[in-house]
Amino acid sequence: MDVVVELVKIYADMSLYIGREASKLWKRVCAETATEINLLVENWKYILGGLICQYIHGLAARGVHYIHRPGPTLQDAGFFLLPELGQDRAYVSETVFTFIFLSFVLWTFHPFIFKNKKIYTVLIWCRVLAFLVACQFLRIITFYSTQLPGPNYHCREGSKLARLPRPDNLLEVLLIVPQGVLYGCGDLIFSSHMIFSLVFVRTYYKYGSQRFIKQCAWLAVIIQSFLIVASRKHYTVDVVVAWYTVNLVVFFVDKKLPELPDRSVAAFLLPMSKDSMSKDENQKLLNGNSGEITEKRLRTQINGKIENGNTVHVEAVKNGA
Repeated sequence: MDVVVELVKIYADMSLYIGREASKLWKRVCAETATEINLLVENWKYILGGLICQYIHGLAARGVHYIHRPGPTLQDAGFFLLPELGQDRAYVSETVFTFIFLSFVLWTFHPFIFKNKKIYTVLIWCRVLAFLVACQFLRIITFYSTQLPGPNYHCREGSKLARLPRPDNLLEVLLIVPQGVLYGCGDLIFSSHMIFSLVFVRTYYKYGSQRFIKQCAWLAVIIQSFLIVASRKHYTVDVVVAWYTVNLVVFFVDKKLPELPDRSVAAFLLPMSKDSMSKDENQKLLNGNSGEITEKRLRTQINGKIENGNTVHVEAVKNGA
């Protein structure tokens, strides 16, 4: 009988704990949603522009498929060095890419769930889309400059998918279907898969917090590079050009963009009450100008006071910082 009573107590305690934590999680999600909506209202043009550019890139890739001419596979060093996976194992490289893609997308939305966070979802995607658009613009120019015969199996001579039939209407050209994305030909230099993977990994390397995950992410991109060539989806030059082009583009574009606010630093230094932050400072924080606000708050705290007139202990602030 005592065992039953103890089990009932444990069940009641667990139910109470789960209910309390669920309530905290719901409040956190609601608060983060409100913050991100405010940021989206201010930055929707950049998000929309980036998504439109993704569609334009898809149209360009489909357009080059119409003028693709299948031919003998070009001599390639990677094809000599890496064994061919074959059509039945072509999914391996796509699996690695899908894992990198989904992992990054989930990470960008972690501020809605986790208490410790460094980024804003809207602002990080504005930055990522800027990197992608710049790289894809160069990619379109490159693969339209010279059309190489595709090394992929469905792009070789004798395949029905190697050349697209003349479109019957404009809608057929403008409508992008998943099959067209998976079985495209002609858009070779440089690899689109490598663009997304490198942009995502570089972004997490800068704004992520787990060193082990950063190392694993770089390892995954290196493995994907070999798998793309082994799957004969791209020539080696497509992957090599992507490695230095994407890294250079991200480096220079990142220098031109305003730095994102570090939420972990701002959350510690800034007072949590609404009254302690002016409307102008809140606007600056949302726009990414948290540096001067943080410095101002820190100087004010070290001087022994905050804006609402309450004094603080200087030693406590120094020890906490």
